[in-house]
Amino acid sequence: MIYLKTDEEIEILRENNLLVSATLAEVGRHVKAGVSTLELDRIAEEFIRSHGAEPSFLGYEGYPNTLCVSVNEQIVHGIPSAKTILKDGDIVSVDCGTFMKGFCGDSAYTFAVGQISSEWEKLLNVTKEALYKGVAQAKAGNRIGDIGNAVQEHAEKHGYSVVRELVGHGLGRKMHEDPQVPNYGARGRGPLLKKGMVICIEPMINMGSREVVFERDGWTVRTRDHKPAAHFEFAVAITEHGGPDVLTDFGIIERALKN
Repeated sequence: MIYLKTDEEIEILRENNLLVSATLAEVGRHVKAGVSTLELDRIAEEFIRSHGAEPSFLGYEGYPNTLCVSVNEQIVHGIPSAKTILKDGDIVSVDCGTFMKGFCGDSAYTFAVGQISSEWEKLLNVTKEALYKGVAQAKAGNRIGDIGNAVQEHAEKHGYSVVRELVGHGLGRKMHEDPQVPNYGARGRGPLLKKGMVICIEPMINMGSREVVFERDGWTVRTRDHKPAAHFEFAVAITEHGGPDVLTDFGIIERALKN
């Protein structure tokens, strides 16, 4: 069932998602060679709790950490570890969630560690562009398929592939609500977008094949061909007459990375 949110509930969701953005900005300041992914997780948990919220990933269906930290060929759900040390030239997707005032926040950002190759930088740029293409379709009267089609078309135009096994989702009192929001599909298909819907749009784009492997840890998903993947995620509210209302703020993250 799709739950439509009131204006007041959307503002609480915005508060959560801005906190997620601020958390990702704090984590991003520490993304550098020599840092473990477990250290990033510690920083995030302390930051979230210091702002009066709880990490919504921690304990979710048994997940052991605050962040999902996925390096290079890991697409999503990488488990932070003291043994996973970032090195110059890596890319690292950091997915983060909060729970505060009865609602959730959820967003992801893929960071470059030091200097990355121009080929990998293009993957990050195109994936972020695909996210914005999808968000532009998130308006009342359109359908979920319009979002997925826009993401897929942009990614494939650049020779990349779109993960099928993992999709975006509704967001509210629970981190994963209906509807599912695939990053592929046909225009004019799928659930109708209505005022009050809040969805997470999160392109997961592979440089090579779209085929994936689910690792034995029960969480980590990587590319089968070991080529890199990128992942960006926005929470978006559907408005009645205006354009999409993006509840996430990447500007917070990108300003932090410049300082």
